Amino acid sequence: MKSVIFLRIASVLTFIHAVLHTVGGVFGSAAPGLQQATVATMKANEFAVMGAMRSYWDFYRGFGLMISVFLTLEAIVFWQLSSLAKTDALRLRPVLATFLIGYLGAAVLSYRYFFWAPVITEILIALCLGLAIGSAKQIPRNETVA
Repeated sequence: MKSVIFLRIASVLTFIHAVLHTVGGVFGSAAPGLQQATVATMKANEFAVMGAMRSYWDFYRGFGLMISVFLTLEAIVFWQLSSLAKTDALRLRPVLATFLIGYLGAAVLSYRYFFWAPVITEILIALCLGLAIGSAKQIPRNETVA
């Protein structure tokens, strides 16, 4: 049952991560001065990419929104996996380990390229996944023998 709780905590943390990433990261406003000038430059420089005209701002905004979508999907998947963990948590271990490795990698990248808030969130999510793996138990099914 502990696996269920840890997966639900991971789900909520991941959803909060998605919301804050979207509000602050994707739709956050640039500060006056150099930041606004940088955004203006990103928007002004368009180039052809596979038959479409795009700017660096388009890529920045598009990739940011894609990350928001994937974080939201992961939050939903963690919640769904928590329901499966009620009866068969051991079989979920490889899937959870895959997400755990992914979140540790994301934490390293966030440390290198971003700032502490996503690093801490990603480490907490990875910790919850690790605890879900460690506390996974097989729950015996009630079988009647004839």
